[in-house]
Amino acid sequence: MSKPSTTADDILAAARTFIVAGGYNGFSYADIAEVIGIRKASIHHHFPSKADLVRTLVKRYLEDAVTGFAELERNVSEPAELLRIYAGFWAQCIEDASRPFCVCALLASELPALPPEVAVGVKAYFQFLSGWLTGVIERGAEQGTLTVSASPRIEAEAFMATVHGAMLSARAYGDVLTFGMILTPTLRKLIPATD
Repeated sequence: MSKPSTTADDILAAARTFIVAGGYNGFSYADIAEVIGIRKASIHHHFPSKADLVRTLVKRYLEDAVTGFAELERNVSEPAELLRIYAGFWAQCIEDASRPFCVCALLASELPALPPEVAVGVKAYFQFLSGWLTGVIERGAEQGTLTVSASPRIEAEAFMATVHGAMLSARAYGDVLTFGMILTPTLRKLIPATD
């Protein structure tokens, strides 16, 4: 059973929606207050500054990723299937617009203009994701279930960049099918066809 939403959770959810729609500078506390029906002072009570708010959002995003990937690994051990599930998660999110874009990928595009405490969190997310993908690809290469032409870390970085680039292209074209069109060749390269 999930715990009930708190005001802080509602503020974070609104901030995430605004970041996906317009980036770090695309919203204010007044926007959040209007959406969730509270005063700006209430937001400042939970998050004294916008940097505090977005730093907390990124921290939770990373914590959710760590928990989610650990759960996924408990249920799926095959590296090729892990990559398919990861790609499929984003394909589904883009298709149903539940999470049309990775918050940290969007924030990474603004990295030079972000407050340092937010930038550190964004970098930590990418380091975690890169490490997880590197481990998956490394295991797949060792087992012979994945085909790699470079080191597992380089393959992981290329896969991660392809996923995020496919998200961006799908958004730019306004076409959810673009994501799969871009990612499918990368998956086919990594995951050999089985007869």
